[in-house]
Amino acid sequence: MKSNRKVLMLPGDGIGPEVMNETKKVINWFDKRREVGFDLDEGLVGGASYDKHKTPLTDEVMDKAFNSDGVLFGAVGGPTYDNLPFSEKPERGLLRLRKELGLFANLRPAIVFDALADASSLKKEIVSGLDIMILRELTGGIYFGEPRGINELPDGSKVGINTEVYSTNEIRRVGDVAFELASKRRGLVHSVEKANVMESGLFWRQEMQKLYEEKYEDLKLEHMYADNCAMQLVRDPHQFDVIVTTNLFGDLLSDISAQLTGSLGMLPSASLGIVNEYGIRKSLFEPVHGSAPDISGQGKANPIAMILSFSMMLRYSLDRIEDANLVEQAVTKALEDGLRTADIMQPGKTLISTEQMGAEICNRLDQLSV
Repeated sequence: MKSNRKVLMLPGDGIGPEVMNETKKVINWFDKRREVGFDLDEGLVGGASYDKHKTPLTDEVMDKAFNSDGVLFGAVGGPTYDNLPFSEKPERGLLRLRKELGLFANLRPAIVFDALADASSLKKEIVSGLDIMILRELTGGIYFGEPRGINELPDGSKVGINTEVYSTNEIRRVGDVAFELASKRRGLVHSVEKANVMESGLFWRQEMQKLYEEKYEDLKLEHMYADNCAMQLVRDPHQFDVIVTTNLFGDLLSDISAQLTGSLGMLPSASLGIVNEYGIRKSLFEPVHGSAPDISGQGKANPIAMILSFSMMLRYSLDRIEDANLVEQAVTKALEDGLRTADIMQPGKTLISTEQMGAEICNRLDQLSV
């Protein structure tokens, strides 16, 4: 008997609906052929929501997110909305979801598929076989700290203010996630901050060290300054397993690690909250790439990051490890067979559209499940 899971799909703007459509094909494949079933619902977010409701996220859609087993999110934004007030910009819809669902831990894997090792801007021997997990604290730090704003001074000049703030609880809860991830990987955590010049960074380091000594001494913890970590990611990325860091540095370092793989179109992410008293963890899964309005509607978008985001949902939210592995194997097989969307096209490979890539991955699911 199937156990149906409630999944809310929020395609958003630009290429979001295109890559979400291909992910829906994969979900429907599992719905028909595996022991897990899905009750799919869909809502508007970002610019699409603003166009209809004059807000980037309605209360109704927020309620649907609260009552789902997981949220699949496409992308938001585009030049059409550049001149909107800050509170109405498409990105505010995503920030509201993260904040109200309590999604404090952002997981961004940076994996180099063997078939794409030549696509990286770094030498193949530097990135081949790479598998890093960047864990970014998502609801604290300088993006949310107070005071903030642009204030006018008595002399008529102005000052821009943002405040880096972290509490013991915020640091320890994301630290727990980092160590738990490392325990299922290679057992190494790099905690990254700027303890040499920032009191909040020193506090972060102290709290991570305390947590390690209290609960995780069977693993390995190393502390590293954020600027050195950025350099090391492009010099010797294989030294890393799990990197845990603040909101600001996680934003920067995860984009650096993304470039190591050759294309943002290949990278999924997961945003996780705490496990409540019923054993349910609120979660949202999205590709790292943006809305890419320049290629929207042209069939050029790479749906793999969105499909792999669904794989992360299976793994981290629905506890369907074998099914998650099957999705990743199907993607790997499609790449090994030389199929490429425009962003990862290489000489001698076969260029296919967004829709074709989704169909071919479903074909590989058929092959692998025989």
